[in-house]
Amino acid sequence: MTDDDTTEETWWEPPLAGSEVEQVLGALDRLRATFRWKAGGLDAAGLRARTASSTLTLAGLLKHLAAQEDYATTVKLTGVPLGEPWAGWGWDGSNDWELSSAVEDSPADLYTLYDDAVARARQRLASFPVAGGLDQPVHAADEEGNHASLRRLLLDLVEEYGRHTGHADLLREAADGLTGEDPPPGWQP
Repeated sequence: MTDDDTTEETWWEPPLAGSEVEQVLGALDRLRATFRWKAGGLDAAGLRARTASSTLTLAGLLKHLAAQEDYATTVKLTGVPLGEPWAGWGWDGSNDWELSSAVEDSPADLYTLYDDAVARARQRLASFPVAGGLDQPVHAADEEGNHASLRRLLLDLVEEYGRHTGHADLLREAADGLTGEDPPPGWQP
């Protein structure tokens, strides 16, 4: 099998062999696609479904991960303020706002918000000089002024998606019984 064998049908698959940058970005894209597939095609009731005693919903996860995409690739990556659409909504930066406010949003708005945030993040990362490798510093820093690396920023996003894609597995199965690890070949958001 070569990378070209799966490009069209399973575009989310990371390269079989590639640079560290390609592998990390590929892993992130695979998680993005898996999450989007798990959250996709549901009506408002499906997006608002809960499981057990948790208040977590797929609607909340769509909005939360959209916020994480934008925050990581603006504030953390370059120091640029978060901006729209977040500023216009009066987001206070709290960890629960996007999770709880999403139940008021329409499915179409949530899917557009998420898809647009991923597209913006991909564009911002493409314009960042990734040719310099993953060791290069980004804007995010600790209290002593030590800047995080691009690797840390991207792996934090991978971790965020890993956690919430697991949540999405449970929420989607509770909503309509859909199970599975990857989108089917040919799937598109």
